[in-house]
Amino acid sequence: MFNLTEEAINAALLRQSLLDNEHCGAFTCFEGWVRRHNEGNSVDYLVYSSYPELAKTQGEAVIAAAKKLFAIEDAVCVHRTGRLEVGDMAVWVGVTAGHRDAAFAACRFIIDTVKAEVPIWKQEFYRDGRQSAWLANPEGLPK
Repeated sequence: MFNLTEEAINAALLRQSLLDNEHCGAFTCFEGWVRRHNEGNSVDYLVYSSYPELAKTQGEAVIAAAKKLFAIEDAVCVHRTGRLEVGDMAVWVGVTAGHRDAAFAACRFIIDTVKAEVPIWKQEFYRDGRQSAWLANPEGLPK
């Protein structure tokens, strides 16, 4: 499952949705938070924007690919949109599997692929009143 939300991410509820005591011996997650500094700039807040329909489709494809590539039971990724303050959780990825190796690998694959391929863009607003251009990832795509 992949979702976009303008609401605060409830990590405990998402983790609970993945629990499967019968088949899973491992759970891992990644939380990405808004940080105060980026590339020498003091960040005040940021705004995430997306193309929701395409982001949902591509995000679901990333989850499906992780399920094919790794021996996992389930995976969830939720990404915030809208204005986020320093310390807010911007993205959450959770993965369950029979064993930890698959859970860790799939979690890393999901966050890296979402950042590279899903149409979600970030603009930072700095404490001195400046704002960034829409920031690009290493592949040159907006992120």
